[in-house]
Amino acid sequence: MKIKAVVVDDEPHAIEIMVKYLAHFPEVEIIETCKDGMSAFHTLQRKSVDLIFLDVKMPGLSGVELLKSLKNPPKVIFTTAFTEYAVEGFELDAVDYLVKPISFNRFLKAMDKVLASMGAKRQAAILPESTNDVNKFLYLKVDRKTVKVNVKDIYWIESIRDYVKVVLLDKVLISKQKISILEELLPEDQFCRIHKSFIVSINKVESYYAHAVEILGKELPIGRNYKQQALKCLQLV
Repeated sequence: MKIKAVVVDDEPHAIEIMVKYLAHFPEVEIIETCKDGMSAFHTLQRKSVDLIFLDVKMPGLSGVELLKSLKNPPKVIFTTAFTEYAVEGFELDAVDYLVKPISFNRFLKAMDKVLASMGAKRQAAILPESTNDVNKFLYLKVDRKTVKVNVKDIYWIESIRDYVKVVLLDKVLISKQKISILEELLPEDQFCRIHKSFIVSINKVESYYAHAVEILGKELPIGRNYKQQALKCLQLV
């Protein structure tokens, strides 16, 4: 029997991450994704659901309010960027509480818990040989489209307030997203955070010195708090 799951989050990119991670679990069938608590509530009234990946803080009906409204709630894994809700989440008998950005390794631990609680076993054979295998592509919301980007084509990523600028060789993509989430999704052996506002592709760096790197003829600053990390990535120490 398949474990029937629903993913609930008001951030489309967060839903995409959960869907991508769950693709490695044949035991689980995603029967619906919901962008708010009310649509999730109606889904749960109409369909039999075994597991919810539930964002805590959403406009309107929050994840906590949704869970409290259910007479016979399914298993729940809370997802959120806010650690202060963890205690309340566990008081509601959540199987686990995942803090964004969610790494694939941390997601695996949560899935082991939920599968064990349901008497199921994880079929490890279908998991990627490396956790970086799930990170070969990014899915970016650009205007009204979702754009698939091969991470090998990325030169650097720049944070601009609530947006990120993803620079490729022949174009630049602007997406409403947090740079910290993209940092978690990118392969750590290929990308390096050199500044609070910049992530660079290591093999695209053309030159560097103590305070900056150069890519495509453009200098990108190395932040003081990121200097040691950047130097290690660039094999300066």
